[in-house]
Amino acid sequence: MYICTMTVSKQIETIIQTIPEGQTFGYKKFAAINTSYTAIAKTLERLIKKKVIKKVSKGIFYKPEKTIFGELKPNQAEILKPYLFENGKRIAYITGIALYNQLGLTTQIPNEYKIASLTKRIYVNTINIKAKPVKSYIEVTDTNYNLLGLLDALKDFNSIPDIDSAEAVKRLSYLFQELDKTQLKKINQYALKYPPRVRAFLGALLDSLNKDTGNLKDSLNPLTTYDLNIKEGVLPSKKNWNII
Repeated sequence: MYICTMTVSKQIETIIQTIPEGQTFGYKKFAAINTSYTAIAKTLERLIKKKVIKKVSKGIFYKPEKTIFGELKPNQAEILKPYLFENGKRIAYITGIALYNQLGLTTQIPNEYKIASLTKRIYVNTINIKAKPVKSYIEVTDTNYNLLGLLDALKDFNSIPDIDSAEAVKRLSYLFQELDKTQLKKINQYALKYPPRVRAFLGALLDSLNKDTGNLKDSLNPLTTYDLNIKEGVLPSKKNWNII
């Protein structure tokens, strides 16, 4: 029994040696080892005491990066990463101010993150990072979460802190210009699940870029107007989409 335990411990330590410093990991990292959850947990507890690894939150660990200034904690994206996947499949993405900062729409940095998922409510409270859940409009995958993030930016446009409307429209125009035909088709489809003002905003942006707007126009009430506080010179096609 003692020999078996040592063998398991050695296997776990060997796997941990291959994990880059600052990268988070969980128990599933050791799924290939033929042993119990308890045996893995005991070995990880021992390695925590030896300061080989540190605990982020329940079931999430990391190898601290050692520098001349001391140990570095994982970056925020790395800490949140395990919460965005379930059984190796992406189920969520970071949205809100953190995303809009990353997209270049605001310089604000959030005190609390937002994690969007269709199937799960995800809360995080660890290593100076807090996150609360919001419901996504579409099931999240590894191939669509970036597109959903762009639609979120259109949805929250008027509430993004410190936003410069003209500069933000230029930035969004650049981001949409970079999408290929497949991505444009997908984002038009996803937008049909979003509020009407998002569809109108997307339609006006794509129209201004001479891009296909799919069924966006047909999905809107022709008598409804949308106040986005954007000047016509900034978004030339706004009138065609009832944006005031």
